[in-house]
Amino acid sequence: MINYSPGGTFFHRLNGATKLFFFIVMTVFIIMNFDVRMMAFSLAVCAALVVSMKPNWKPLLVITAFMTIMAGVIGSLMIILIRPDAGENHVGGATFIILWSDRFYLTRELLWYTGAMYFKRLCSLSSAFVLVLSITPSELAAGLNALGLPYKACTVIQLAFRTIPDISRDFIDIKNSMMMRGAELDPRKANPFRRLKQTTLILVPLIMTSFDRVETIANAMDLRGFGRGKRRTWYAGTPPAKIDWAVRVLCVLLLVFCLHYIINNRIIRPPAFEYWSPWQH
Repeated sequence: MINYSPGGTFFHRLNGATKLFFFIVMTVFIIMNFDVRMMAFSLAVCAALVVSMKPNWKPLLVITAFMTIMAGVIGSLMIILIRPDAGENHVGGATFIILWSDRFYLTRELLWYTGAMYFKRLCSLSSAFVLVLSITPSELAAGLNALGLPYKACTVIQLAFRTIPDISRDFIDIKNSMMMRGAELDPRKANPFRRLKQTTLILVPLIMTSFDRVETIANAMDLRGFGRGKRRTWYAGTPPAKIDWAVRVLCVLLLVFCLHYIINNRIIRPPAFEYWSPWQH
């Protein structure tokens, strides 16, 4: 999912600071409210951006399916079994669907609450997809520095993402070497526990090669005088264009709305129940 070369779509052409600003504002918008109608707006915007970037859908679907199983199915089931009164506390009211006992029951409000929680996580995941699919490590570092993060920390983040392909390649090389020496790592031949045990043996040489790479990079950066200046330029640090300013203006307007919503609905006049539902009066 991580891109190391910029794309050609509308959102790809924005600079790193604009993409990060959009992600931060959208995250605030998703976190601040529990209204499915407002969350649907954020999901529609993020989904449209993801589709416009024409990504590789396989990893996105795998991550979404994993989140659906863990949060949508297992998480909702645990809430229903452990906290059946959560719907009444957060949505209001209790319209019973199934009543086993005073401790185990199912209500319409509880189903709405668990569904809204999953929908909220889905919105957060979609906004993360937009950032990951659109930004390169160099743009990420340049954008973080433009937003005020020290450039040394930005460089560490950039190098961390840059070394992922190298670590992945080393992992495959070590795995193939172990298989040539008789270690059974084929999922069609070895059981999962045996493969897990053999795979853990890869970690030691992988960590050693990673430390060697870190030392090489650190020496190269020292020889080039990294860290002596108070500021630095970035290869991907492009100045904002007109489209960047247009997106930033929209983000500022959305941020102003978020601040107004938080002050009005969380401080001055908080609602009786956090989660909106269609049957509330």
